[in-house]
Amino acid sequence: MSIKADPTEFAGKRVLVSGGTKGLGRATVERFLAGGARVVTAARAIKDPIEGVEYIQADLTTAEGGEALARVALERLGGIDILAHVVGGSASPAGGFVALTDDHWLAELNLNLLAPVRLDRLLIPQMIERGEGAVVHVTSIQSVLPLPESTTGYAAAKAALRTYSKSISKELGPKGVRVNAVSPGWTMTEATQDFLEMLRTANGGTIEDARKSVLDTLGGISIGRGAQPEEVADLIAYLAAYRAAAIHGAEFVIDGGTIRTV
Repeated sequence: MSIKADPTEFAGKRVLVSGGTKGLGRATVERFLAGGARVVTAARAIKDPIEGVEYIQADLTTAEGGEALARVALERLGGIDILAHVVGGSASPAGGFVALTDDHWLAELNLNLLAPVRLDRLLIPQMIERGEGAVVHVTSIQSVLPLPESTTGYAAAKAALRTYSKSISKELGPKGVRVNAVSPGWTMTEATQDFLEMLRTANGGTIEDARKSVLDTLGGISIGRGAQPEEVADLIAYLAAYRAAAIHGAEFVIDGGTIRTV
């Protein structure tokens, strides 16, 4: 699907999107480009690049990768106005909490929590100097609705990111930097298919069986489908735009009605 964007909405804005080569990250890069922004992004491997995007090869699960991305982004663009922390995911095995080793836990924390924390520490100070900037952290509804079969570590890391995002919003709001969070539910990306394949391999059955088991654990989706990456990317862009200038320290859930509690 495509979402019509105002081509001048982000004119002159310099945007860093972490993990922007596929899935939600790629959709977010395309959304900011469609709004007229200059965009820089990073990935461990750069495949199928988008014309007009500045790509930096870096592993954001390491401190060195975050430092390389921040340094090159500042050198090429002269500063960053908008930080969209989309990088995330899980490669931990199915099998419940006993299947998670220390290495699995560290991998989840480095990708889903420490990658954005490090980039914030490196790039937000130049926003503070200008007295203006916007940060969007992508969390997950699993922070409040975890899937114990396979994503306990991921859910815990995203819950920590959610708390961290709220905490720094209190510090940065008076300094002109807005911080918000987007909490997607089931989103139809390549990573979703990889996750279902992992469950199918671990538990047997078909991909549809794996999909049904996840939806049963979530309690179903009220609108009957997962979100498209472009829909989540449009919400990220909205929160980064001047249209949302009074929205700060908030979390926006985009899950098709999955979470049924207030």
